[in-house]
Amino acid sequence: MHITTPPMGWNSWNTFGENPDESLIMEIADAMVEKGYKEAGYEYVVIDDCWALKERDGNGKLVPDPQKFPHGMKYVADYVHSKGLKFGMYTCAGVMTCAGYPGSYGHEYTDAKTFAEWGVDFLKYDYCFFPKTGNGKNAYLTMSLALRATGRDILFSACNWGCEESWKWMRSVGANMYRSTGDVFDTFTSFRDIVFAQKDNFSMSGPGCYNDIDMLTVGMYGKGHVGIKSGCTDDEYVMHFALWCLLGAPLMMGGDIRNINEFSRNLMQNKELIAINQDRECRPPVIFADRIYFKILENNEYVIGMFNFKDDKTKINIAFKDLGIPYESGMGLCLHNVITGEELGVMRDYYMATLEGHSCLILKGKLCEV
Repeated sequence: MHITTPPMGWNSWNTFGENPDESLIMEIADAMVEKGYKEAGYEYVVIDDCWALKERDGNGKLVPDPQKFPHGMKYVADYVHSKGLKFGMYTCAGVMTCAGYPGSYGHEYTDAKTFAEWGVDFLKYDYCFFPKTGNGKNAYLTMSLALRATGRDILFSACNWGCEESWKWMRSVGANMYRSTGDVFDTFTSFRDIVFAQKDNFSMSGPGCYNDIDMLTVGMYGKGHVGIKSGCTDDEYVMHFALWCLLGAPLMMGGDIRNINEFSRNLMQNKELIAINQDRECRPPVIFADRIYFKILENNEYVIGMFNFKDDKTKINIAFKDLGIPYESGMGLCLHNVITGEELGVMRDYYMATLEGHSCLILKGKLCEV
């Protein structure tokens, strides 16, 4: 399967953990359409771990838990498809999933065929309980080929947490996106540390295969499976979402979008931020001092992201010479604020902003003669 922009969708794990069920997934599909997420570009509805029985059937096939999914997975997939959306599921490269359900090690071709028969469009492939004598690269290659052998277009979302420097080889084995970090939690330090750990590896992310730095916690406010205390502030959620967009990471929502607040919904549907994420060239940003991100977009547009990761108010200054636009070029940047829509006019030589702790400023514009 060839994809040209970072995948966008929703996954059950962050909020619902071990408790996905049929009615939940169908209600999420309804919310994707009714609350504007589908129109904004989100298309995958993905069930994470804990959907199966603890044993395979007599033919060696995975079996959906009949209490959670009484009508079976094909029924759920058909419902999701009826909404104009795509359906995703989860399994694991190990002998068990992370929560102790049957994994796909040694069952790759059987499981791939089963998923295809159910109408699956997206497969998240985790890495728990992987045999010590196994070969991780070969395991992901095997499932990649098994999915292709089904004849169905299934997005392959590899999830080995960055083991064996997977950003160096996931594209070659056929992954469409690859988890390069441990799990995200609903805290500022969690998403900050994830970005700092992977910011140098986004040069190996682009059309066809994207570095996946885990799902979004926007709008969770401490609730759900990965929620901690009160979660993040609104400013921190803006930072979280803006960083994922500038880095060209997959945008997989993790909050309960059925009743998420208006601020979070508007943030995750911000057309300009999504356009930055979905830019077809998907170039990684040039990063200065860990807090200034400069991204080249198609159509000769540019983005400057300023991020204050400190607790206190801070002044952040960027010299345009560092961006390749020295004063003597006779050029400036005609900028506007992506979050507020405010027009800032033509800037040249430098730009300085004062940012509160844990907040950011995202500017977008084009080169212009001064």
